[in-house]
Amino acid sequence: MPVTTKTIVYTDDDGNMCIVIPAPNSTLTVEEIQAKDVPSGKTSTIVEKSIFPNDRTFRDAWTYTPD
Repeated sequence: MPVTTKTIVYTDDDGNMCIVIPAPNSTLTVEEIQAKDVPSGKTSTIVEKSIFPNDRTFRDAWTYTPD
């Protein structure tokens, strides 16, 4: 089942926020994509894509703090 409303967020070794957006035609679950694509040892969170601003002007300044 495609995962079109979810995305995965984690922080890389340099402190940059990384966003993994599943392909719309993926047959994997978001959890399977998370296990496959997030580097080993990194903590990641599955979130709704809608939490991200539409204006990407200051994208390098975005941060995410899990609840």
